[in-house]
Amino acid sequence: MVQLTLYIGNKNYSSWSLRPWLAMTAAAIPFTEILSRFDESTGHAHFIKFSPTKKVPALVIEEEGKEPVTIPESLAILETMADLYPQKGLWPESPAERAIARSLASEMHGGFFGLRGECPMNMRRKPGAIEVSDAVRKDVKRIESIWQEQLQRSGGPFLFGEFGIVDAMFAPVVNRLEIYELSDHPAVKAYTKAMKALPAWQDWVEEALKEPWVVEEDEA
Repeated sequence: MVQLTLYIGNKNYSSWSLRPWLAMTAAAIPFTEILSRFDESTGHAHFIKFSPTKKVPALVIEEEGKEPVTIPESLAILETMADLYPQKGLWPESPAERAIARSLASEMHGGFFGLRGECPMNMRRKPGAIEVSDAVRKDVKRIESIWQEQLQRSGGPFLFGEFGIVDAMFAPVVNRLEIYELSDHPAVKAYTKAMKALPAWQDWVEEALKEPWVVEEDEA
């Protein structure tokens, strides 16, 4: 029997932690959650106890008779869940659709630096516009295009119909676009409504709002 332990950071701020947590929770994949709060003053030095990259999230896989395996990257964790639980349908069934989904997940993982740098995820923040760069506006236009095209193709409510890995990868963007008032595009409104209706999303937000910790670096 496989035992999964997911180490995450602050739920209010940790966008990378949200991604696998949301997918695993929405898919009813059993795991143990361990929250280890951010400590900017030490560069999160304590994360090295469970993550070789000193970053969150990190997934520890334990199987009887085998050495534990640690996976410290969000997209790699999600890929691993798809391998361990193929019946959950975390990737689209069609090879062509699956290829598109993987491409979009990779684009999210390795891009949108303007949006990610200037507009940190913050579940407690009251919506309000801020001054943003052309790089952020370019990122928002690309996201609007992706969401519009995919929702039209799939019929929604998620990018490939049912919630899956690519939605988990874009989940923090839902928060960013909303709290910084970056888009009033119809596709963004529809996708935001679908994401916020997920019980897993609501559980994460509820717990995030209870956290007392403030990370000034993530307060835009």
